[in-house]
Amino acid sequence: MIQAVRGMNDLWPETLVHWQRIEAIARDVLGQYGFREIRLPIVERTELFARSIGSHTDIVEKEMYSFELDGERLTLRPEGTAGAVRAGIAQGLLHNQIQRWWYAGPMFRHERPQKGRYRQFHQIGAEAFGAGGPDIDAEMILLTATLWKALGLEGLRLEVNTLGTPSARADYRARLVAYLRLRFEELDEDSRRRLESNPLRVLDSKNPDMTSVIQSAPSLLDFLDDASRRHFEELQQLLRRVGVDYTVNPRLVRGLDYYTRTVFEWLTDRLGAQSAVCAGGRYDGLVELLGGKPTSALGFALGLERLVELLVQSAPMALEEVPQVYVVPTTEAQAASALLLAEALRARGLRVECHFGGGSLKSQMKRADKTGARYAVLLERGDQAVVKDLRGDAGQRTIAPAEIGDYLSARLSAGAGQQT
Repeated sequence: MIQAVRGMNDLWPETLVHWQRIEAIARDVLGQYGFREIRLPIVERTELFARSIGSHTDIVEKEMYSFELDGERLTLRPEGTAGAVRAGIAQGLLHNQIQRWWYAGPMFRHERPQKGRYRQFHQIGAEAFGAGGPDIDAEMILLTATLWKALGLEGLRLEVNTLGTPSARADYRARLVAYLRLRFEELDEDSRRRLESNPLRVLDSKNPDMTSVIQSAPSLLDFLDDASRRHFEELQQLLRRVGVDYTVNPRLVRGLDYYTRTVFEWLTDRLGAQSAVCAGGRYDGLVELLGGKPTSALGFALGLERLVELLVQSAPMALEEVPQVYVVPTTEAQAASALLLAEALRARGLRVECHFGGGSLKSQMKRADKTGARYAVLLERGDQAVVKDLRGDAGQRTIAPAEIGDYLSARLSAGAGQQT
């Protein structure tokens, strides 16, 4: 038997209904904020990610799925921002323009699979170009808060930080490296490897043995230039005024080299080690780095697998996946009538499943009950049918097939609050 590739999972109807709900609500919320959908290639040139993410990051060094074909070095995308910037530059859509785009789809990283972290994972991302002030930062964060509310998710907490400008971060990097060298014997293997290539990532270590080292490290906030400090202070004022609670975490860094100034994460305590469900920030230098004109930019990405897990914990079975009506032809002669009735009910917008394969009435009703349908319709000999309430206290009623559509539509409409 051929197994699925490790870290790449099949998705089934029982969970896909949660995916579809997130995607539909995200589409609506993003549209309300003026974002338009774009669709980008899954395969890009490897150089795109080496230049944007950073050649010394874990992603580029160890985690990308790269291969050579027809003399080109290609990579399955590990994230979405670089592709969006590449596309915008190629089409001349970024310089001196305001653009708001969103996208969704699979990303690929060869990480150690664990709950909430997979080698093929899915994101919804949003990117905004052409606005450099803290007001757009605040609106992007407010957008994510609106999305959690629309999804009915509670208990997520927001952490924010600023990474300052590249020059300020270079001064801080030198100070941090000097500090970490003094405590070299206390560093774990990953931190020692990152010390020269990407020392800020040491601050993001999840190793509890590193807690003391990290907590005593110099703070990047002490190295900010005046413009970055004002930007961050104004962002915090805006968040307070629009009612978004947050915590400043001076140790919050992002694993991608292109971030500048504002960074943020939404976290949960309900998913174990993989606590971040959404993260983002500014990347004001990336467009120029990839060959475009200097352009302010920021974005975020949310992890669909992690959001789905939160929704499953809250509501393991979504009613949207359950048929409302199950049609049972009690004899072979009723098969065509059952198909026609099911089609007529679907034309009214109802979710209908029709029984196939015959069997005893008892087995047919067991199947009807197993689907979770609210009503079963039993087509009997002659011009009569029985409508049976499988979930409520309405019992059963004998009714002419021509009247079933009106009857069920009225019943299901009256109970819409319980049925959807």
